[in-house]
Amino acid sequence: MKKKTTLADIAKKLGVTISTVSRALNDHPKISTATKKAVIDLVDKMNYQPNNIATALQSGKSNIIGVIVPTSDRQFFASVIRGIEEVVRKEGYNLIICQSDEQTVKEQKIIDALLQIQVDGIIASVAKETTCYSYFDKIIHQNVPLILFDRVGQNIDTSTVVSNDYKGAYDAVSHLIEQGCQHIAHIKGLKHIKIYQDRLNGYLDALKHHQIPVDEDLIIESDLIDDPDIILEAGIKMTNHLFMTNHQPDGIFSSSDFAAFGSIEALKSKCINIPEEVSIIGYSNDFSSSIIDPGLSSVDQHTKKMGNSAGTLFLDQVNSSIGEYRYKQVVIDPTLIIRKSSSPNLIENRKAISR
Repeated sequence: MKKKTTLADIAKKLGVTISTVSRALNDHPKISTATKKAVIDLVDKMNYQPNNIATALQSGKSNIIGVIVPTSDRQFFASVIRGIEEVVRKEGYNLIICQSDEQTVKEQKIIDALLQIQVDGIIASVAKETTCYSYFDKIIHQNVPLILFDRVGQNIDTSTVVSNDYKGAYDAVSHLIEQGCQHIAHIKGLKHIKIYQDRLNGYLDALKHHQIPVDEDLIIESDLIDDPDIILEAGIKMTNHLFMTNHQPDGIFSSSDFAAFGSIEALKSKCINIPEEVSIIGYSNDFSSSIIDPGLSSVDQHTKKMGNSAGTLFLDQVNSSIGEYRYKQVVIDPTLIIRKSSSPNLIENRKAISR
């Protein structure tokens, strides 16, 4: 492996001190124009790359933000990252993207690594496995700004950006009821993850407020945080299970678009018409929602706005004096995007069809 060029190599080649080379690179006024030019020319020739970690240790600022996501191959997280980068790059910050793969141990190792390289802040969404959040206190205790988004954990004293998942679910189920659905199934996520608990509560309250009894047989829990293909298969299996009972739904509200895609596939295989016999709504408004047939109604969480807000919260905190900043909680209202899978004016059609 070729040895990396150092400041000492540049200094030796020019016959000057290391401090002279360093000052030349930083455009110090006491270094002559000729010396600066000689240093810059040799730096280019020898392909010298500055040691950013060493620079951060000296200056106390790295201009790097660590972003921890459960996985980087989901549209949701990719869009949030774009939103963060759009805000912070204007202030000279770069992002290091790390994925926890939903593992607590890996999440902890990432935090240690980011703190070791002196990042200026950490923006994170908590891993599926994580149920104890005390490890995030390590970031706060080192006076490093910490912003949590989407999956924010419990009892962490820091700024957060979340979507109003309760409202998203409530609006989705209310829409299904308005279309004539009376037996609405819910494909829910893991109960220890707050976003899924909030969506379940929105589902339950929408039924209650419209005076529709809750049927526990129509509520199915699944691990909705996995590979999209696995979630799709789970959606197929859960939907098939629903239609093997005496409590067959006329509406399905899924906490995942991919599970809803599975529901559509399962219903098509049974020749059940969507939305005339069963209406379906998913969650997250994945780009595939608009191109699947029928188009999937879904709750849009405004992920880019979520990223923008997380980036803004970081800048607010990093530009405040220690002890003066007050943590903020940003809640973004989602929007129900209505497509053919739950299209309006189906009440008469639904009444006319019997299975």
